[in-house]
Amino acid sequence: MLTQRLAEFVVDTRTRDIPPPVLAGSRYALIDTLGCALAGTLEPAAELAAQWAQEMGARGQATVWGRNLTTSVAEAAFANGIAGHALDFDDSLPSLRGHPSTTMGPAALAVGEVAGSSGADVLAAFALGLEIAGKVGRALGPGHYVRGWHTTATGGVFSATTAAARLWKLDATQLQTAWGLAASQVSGLVRNFGTMTKPFHAGHAARSGVLAAWMAQRGFTANENIFDGANNFFATYGGNDGEPLEKTIELMGKPWEMLEPGIYVKRWPCCYCNHRPVGGMLKLIAQHGIRADEVDAVEIGFLPGSDTALVSENPQTGLEGKFSIEYNAAAVLLDGKLTLETFTDPMVQRPAVRNLMKKVKRYRIEAKGTYSGVVGYTDVMIATKRGRHTLRVDHAPGSPEWPMTEADRDEKFLDCAGRVLGEPGAQQLLGLMRGFESVPNIRALIKAAVPPAGAPAQAERGVARAAK
Repeated sequence: MLTQRLAEFVVDTRTRDIPPPVLAGSRYALIDTLGCALAGTLEPAAELAAQWAQEMGARGQATVWGRNLTTSVAEAAFANGIAGHALDFDDSLPSLRGHPSTTMGPAALAVGEVAGSSGADVLAAFALGLEIAGKVGRALGPGHYVRGWHTTATGGVFSATTAAARLWKLDATQLQTAWGLAASQVSGLVRNFGTMTKPFHAGHAARSGVLAAWMAQRGFTANENIFDGANNFFATYGGNDGEPLEKTIELMGKPWEMLEPGIYVKRWPCCYCNHRPVGGMLKLIAQHGIRADEVDAVEIGFLPGSDTALVSENPQTGLEGKFSIEYNAAAVLLDGKLTLETFTDPMVQRPAVRNLMKKVKRYRIEAKGTYSGVVGYTDVMIATKRGRHTLRVDHAPGSPEWPMTEADRDEKFLDCAGRVLGEPGAQQLLGLMRGFESVPNIRALIKAAVPPAGAPAQAERGVARAAK
């Protein structure tokens, strides 16, 4: 049975057998996820999630990051998952066609904190969860996303389940059961992009994975072969273009998903479908000294499926702006950069931006197949009074082919985490995370993701604002 073979790979793979570069990649991904989530705690969606966790009144076991708040392991995964995806600044995995770490990271760190897991064990659980994320994404196929499913959640629920199950030491049969339960919690629609419900997808998948593993460990039943036979998960949800699961199973760890295609780390806090054209525009602006006041037109060519997530052509809010190439292109022309502050309501409503947006047009590049923000290429043209400037962008910024340096990653983390922890707290947490694999118990490390007593209670003020 295919489900059994997948489960046995997860359970039988020893931490010491996972290649060191894979474990190092898992550490980098967790650092990036925690940084994005800490900045995300200041967003309204995360504030409401924290209020929910607080009102549940669960016995405090797991930390809600960035807040002086503990709750149940499942609700911590839920709140932290929403915070991790609230800014759309978290990483991507091409084979999943979604964001892998914002579901797995919160699940793994919440369970690891409660279970007293070592840093090495958490990294192994993350690496194995990423393996499942990529293989599930390949088997679902591009058509799953094109039909309107948000693969971050629909595939991510299985990787979150995997990470939680590994840390709670479920056996193969229990993991099979947990996946069966996870399959009945699959959800997430692209139609909700540009609203708080997109990050809700990530939090829901993280919590569902934790819940599935917890229930299965205690004897709750579900179909143990959810990836096999009639009406299996892939037959029900997959597109017609998915890879056969038998093929993907043969490639488990050959190579590891962390190494190929690898995790793509975002440079800018917006949908990844914007990143290739934004990167291309910044190159053209720098090469030709282009000024916003001399631009007559911007044309951006997308391969089929590569702008599916860009659902807002005329955004009115900062959140909608994250899913609009029209806004991102205009903001880059006007400001020369994209920052967290770019995606606020007042910035989207600037008259100068609104005027520039009218000059931005997208068009379809005819090609066979289905692509994404991290698969394929994008054509960019900026027309000025001095002429037309064009560029084909073959790689996504933050990809292995166009990587962020370690200094870039550190700067991103410190900017994000420092907004909640302050600079000293962010530096302390980064130092601890750099030595993550040698930590015997991650509980103390996770506590460093909370502002010290007496520090400005940003999170508590946020919860109070959300309640009004």
